[in-house]
Amino acid sequence: MTTWSEFTAEAPHISELFVRRYTATGYLCMLGTLRSDGFPRISPVEPRIFEDMLVIAGMPGTTKFRDLARDPRFCLHTATIDTKVSDGDAKLFGTVVDLPDKEVHVRFAQKLFDDIGFDIRGQEFDHFYIADVSSASTVEVIDDHLDITIWKPGQGERVVRKH
Repeated sequence: MTTWSEFTAEAPHISELFVRRYTATGYLCMLGTLRSDGFPRISPVEPRIFEDMLVIAGMPGTTKFRDLARDPRFCLHTATIDTKVSDGDAKLFGTVVDLPDKEVHVRFAQKLFDDIGFDIRGQEFDHFYIADVSSASTVEVIDDHLDITIWKPGQGERVVRKH
């Protein structure tokens, strides 16, 4: 599994842009999953970087988490309303792993409370999905062209320029 620090070391530009965009929206991203009939589903989610993990947690019993339980593949896209993508955007692709470690859940709930005041301390998690990022990309408009930065584990970042 690719840890968050491994991802940021191998893909510094993409991870920086992801964090900048995701922070600017109040941690809102769009999560792509696969429905039981095979069609894609797009859902809002507020992932968190916690203890060297990208955690995709949320309200229990939602369809997006049933999707991930059935098929762990995902795409996580930074949210934007800017049609010119002037601040860029980022996409992370991978699979999730359900981490059943109750001690991690307790620390996560405390950190969430400390950071934003949302109190789920003492509650049981029916899932605690950790992202294993297997590829990522960004799109940035620069002057008269697009720069698309692409990453895969062990291959570093590469830029494709489109005019």
